[in-house]
Amino acid sequence: MTDLPPLTHLEARVLAAIERHIRGTGEAPTIAELTGDLRLRSKGTVHRYVQSLIAKGRLERQGNGWRGLRIVGLAMPGRRSKVERLPVPQRPGTLATLSGESNVENPIALPADIADSGMTSGDFRIPLLGRIAAGQPIEAIEEQSHLDLAGFLVGPDRYALRVSGESMIDIGILDGDTVILRKQETAHRGDIVVALIDGQEATLKRLGDARDGFIELIPENRNMTTMRYAAARVRLQGVLVGQLRTY
Repeated sequence: MTDLPPLTHLEARVLAAIERHIRGTGEAPTIAELTGDLRLRSKGTVHRYVQSLIAKGRLERQGNGWRGLRIVGLAMPGRRSKVERLPVPQRPGTLATLSGESNVENPIALPADIADSGMTSGDFRIPLLGRIAAGQPIEAIEEQSHLDLAGFLVGPDRYALRVSGESMIDIGILDGDTVILRKQETAHRGDIVVALIDGQEATLKRLGDARDGFIELIPENRNMTTMRYAAARVRLQGVLVGQLRTY
């Protein structure tokens, strides 16, 4: 590995934590387990470092999801037998959760009229000071304007859901993120939608083709396949308008 690019301190920490978990349990950690092992609060930060380690040739993916992570050159030990994990009980009053892997969840209980919730767009603004480059440097531009967060995220037709799972990670929607949706029952091909299947299972997916009496729901994860349902089984409950993540 002498030709591989060097690691930053935090990249080395993440790689060491993954190796400890593999040696201890016989399998790679999930993003939630890895975040906990590193005592970090942001799964998005952990996801970025893992992607960096893959790009630097230290990690690779074999199979689906985070369990498919492998350290290049490290043989996987035998997996320990474990007691079957029990489902985590839902606490009342928390945000509704979308499943991004199994896609099996309780139906999302939306109010018949979200406007009845009393939410309104207020004057909730922060200064918008200019632009910053994420690629090549750009000349600093001084601007005097504001970003109206309330107009973007809050309104009589908005609601929030917490994402669970990895089916949308290729477009940066990660496990633990909060998504903001506009309540509506129609959408265009290519929109990110909340779809309710058979009145019981809710999922966040990209809307694909709707023809011949079938609807496609497309995960944004190269390791997952497109789902296809009879149109009568699917009811749209909202379209993605925003995303929140804390660091």
